[in-house]
Amino acid sequence: MSLDPRINDELAAWDRDHLLHPTTHTANHARGDVPGRIVTGGEGVYIEDRDGKRYLDAFAALYCVNAGYGRTEIADAISEQAHKLAFFHSFAGQGNEPAIRLAKMIMDRAPDHMARVYFGLSGSDANETNVKLAWQYNVLRGKPEKRKIISRWRAYHGSGIVSGSMTGLQSYHARFHLPLDGFLHTHSPQYLRRPDADMSEADFVNWLIGDLEAMIEREGPDTICAFIGEPAMGTGGIMPPPESYWGRVQEVLERHDILLIADEVVTGFGRSGQMFGSETYDLKPDFMTIAKGLTSAYAPLSGSIISQRVFDVLMQGTDDFGPLAHGWTYSAHPVSAAAGIATLNLIDDMGLVENARAMGPVFQEALKDAMDGHPNVAEVRGVGLMAAVEFAADPATRDWFAPMTVGPKIAEAMTQRGVIARAMPEANTVGFAPPLCITPDEITIVAQTLRAAADEVLSQ
Repeated sequence: MSLDPRINDELAAWDRDHLLHPTTHTANHARGDVPGRIVTGGEGVYIEDRDGKRYLDAFAALYCVNAGYGRTEIADAISEQAHKLAFFHSFAGQGNEPAIRLAKMIMDRAPDHMARVYFGLSGSDANETNVKLAWQYNVLRGKPEKRKIISRWRAYHGSGIVSGSMTGLQSYHARFHLPLDGFLHTHSPQYLRRPDADMSEADFVNWLIGDLEAMIEREGPDTICAFIGEPAMGTGGIMPPPESYWGRVQEVLERHDILLIADEVVTGFGRSGQMFGSETYDLKPDFMTIAKGLTSAYAPLSGSIISQRVFDVLMQGTDDFGPLAHGWTYSAHPVSAAAGIATLNLIDDMGLVENARAMGPVFQEALKDAMDGHPNVAEVRGVGLMAAVEFAADPATRDWFAPMTVGPKIAEAMTQRGVIARAMPEANTVGFAPPLCITPDEITIVAQTLRAAADEVLSQ
């Protein structure tokens, strides 16, 4: 890290002139209209920028630095593997020790009915893999017409062509020719935004299931391949589902021979208070998408965990038609796999799943206490160590602020006070997903900072 302003100014200029950032106001950044942040280091739940300012990162970067910053165990594993074998491909049955060991470790932790893991580099590419394999599963069963995918509005499943089509946020579709044909969206299970304020939670779930059933009947059950969902929605607003929701959804899918893809990119590896969100909500998926917490983001790695019933069909397909024609160059990358092994060991050694389970209620209670009596708080919600506070002009009358008018300002006011939260897209929701090693004292800092920031912004 350099505190020399000349070097820092040069880095900022290079950043504006040469680097295209994801999910950024490109013109504002290129012109320097808004300040950027160049991060240089971190330890535990804290990061530090090039100017020496320290921030408590209450979003674990992008829900992903689950083990916390500065874990030398992961860094050393990456270095050791890079010195030993930086890369060799995994095509045509080629293997490497870290990828094989990590696959075994994942399957030891996955639900019993899951059979294999296919490695990629991002949650987006893992969801592309899931859709391709789900399509092939039905082709091999003699049902090629079963190819439509049902997702949900406000879902986030990636930014690719297929994964972006499954994402249910309008801003990820606009001006990109998305979604592709055959990608459908049903309602999100957010009770706060139910269509009728007088609906009970049970009535709301009945309404959601009725809408799903109507879509399936309208499209034709024989044309629907899979339903994809996050066990608890992440980027769309950090929304745990109503209690009976997933049981009802799974009954519908089973009755219509529709596969279930559980997108565990956010909820996997302890975030929900259990190893996987599928355990938290009693899901039995045909595919599980993993990434983020798999390596605590110390190296890029994702995976598609495939159920036994799907794998059996794929295996018979290769006997009948030859090798599975799907592959990424960096599938099962040994350096990333080494990071994954070290991360899973740390999750166990540090008791991070147990800490998420214990700290989750503490975190949510702290947010509720801090925001108690605030006239613009519509809801405080969460599961495990993921939580959100949604704001409204008048919660009692369900008078919502215009999207992205209040949430971003509150998140920025928190940043100015040294705590990083995230303004969730297309709403006025401030989200939290800290490293799983967070302590009660650090939780208190986050909650108190949120209240101070909300008071400042909303008093204006």
